[in-house]
Amino acid sequence: MSATIYDIAREAGVSIATVSRVFNNNENVSEKTRKKILAIAESMGYHPRAFAQGLARKRSRIITALVPVISNYFFMEVLGGIQDALFEYDYDLNIYNITSANDQFEQIEYVLKKGMADGYLFISLHLKEPQWKRLKRYQVPITLVDEYDTEFDSVSVDSIEGAYTATRHFVQKGFCRIAMISAYPNAKPSKDRLLGYKRALEDAGRMVDNDLIVTGDDLDRDGFTEKAGYQAMNKLIHMENPPEACFCSSDIQAVGAMKAQNDTQVVVPLISFDDIQIAHYLGLSTMKQPMYEMGKLATHKLIERISDPEKVVSHTVFSPELVLRSTLKSEKVRSTS
Repeated sequence: MSATIYDIAREAGVSIATVSRVFNNNENVSEKTRKKILAIAESMGYHPRAFAQGLARKRSRIITALVPVISNYFFMEVLGGIQDALFEYDYDLNIYNITSANDQFEQIEYVLKKGMADGYLFISLHLKEPQWKRLKRYQVPITLVDEYDTEFDSVSVDSIEGAYTATRHFVQKGFCRIAMISAYPNAKPSKDRLLGYKRALEDAGRMVDNDLIVTGDDLDRDGFTEKAGYQAMNKLIHMENPPEACFCSSDIQAVGAMKAQNDTQVVVPLISFDDIQIAHYLGLSTMKQPMYEMGKLATHKLIERISDPEKVVSHTVFSPELVLRSTLKSEKVRSTS
C-alpha cells in the first residue's frame, strides 16, 4: 500500500497536524522541520495531492492504464482486453497518455504521486533499470504489458522467438540477403527482436550484415511508427545491393514499409510482428501475438496483486504464431540455391 500522512509523521517524529501544515504551506512550521518532512515524503513517493486518499485508505475502484499513444492499433487491442476484464471486477478504467514530448519517467511519477487509482497497468513503457527500481518506493500495484522487470508482474510475448521464426522462414525459402527494419534499442521488444533475427542467421551459418539492419529517422515511440517504417524501407530499397526479403519489428512500421514499396514499385517480401487488425486487410504476413488476451491476463494479475500485495511476482510469456499472407507473394520466384 502507498505511503500516507501517518507514515510520514511517524518517520519524521512529528504530529499529523505538523505534516498537514507543511503540505498546506502553513508558515507555523520551522524551515528545518519543513525540509525534513518534504524529504521523507519524497523518499516514500508521497504527494500532497494524494492527501485525501492517504487519510481514508479506501479503494477507488479505479485502474489506471499508462500508454505511450492511445491511437495505436496495438494499444487499442490490449485495452480491449483490459476493459473487458475490469467489467468482471466492477472497476473503472482511467487511461493516461504518456507523451514522448517530455520526460516519460517524470510523467509516470506524476501519475503515481496523485494516488488516484488502486493499481496501474504499464503498457509498452520501456524504462531503465534504475527507474524500475525507483518505482518500487511508491508501493502500489503495477503490472507490465509488453515489458519485463523482475520486481513487477508482467505479461509479454517472446520477441526473440518471434523474430527467430520469421527470419528462419526466409532462410528456409532460400533468401540470402535478409534485412531487418528495427526500432531503437532502449525498448526491450526492439532489443529482443534484433537478437532473434541475428540468432536465426547465425544458426543458419550466415554472417550478420549490419548494413541490412536499419531504422527510420523518426524517434517518436522508440521508432515504432509508420513514418519510421517508411523511412527505413526507403533506405533498403535504395541500397546499391537491396535485400531480397525483410523482417520488420512491428506491423505499424510495416504499414509504412509497404507504402514505400508502393511508391517505388519495388516489392520486397515482408514479415512483421503483432498481427494488429489492419494487418489482415493489408495482406501483411506477421508474427501474431495475442494482444487482447495479454491485456485481459495483465488485468487479472493486477487485481490479484491489489487483493494480495504479498503474492509471488509472476511473469507470463506468450509464444507468437507465424501468419502468412500476401506480402510473401513474390518469394517463390527467388532462388533456392
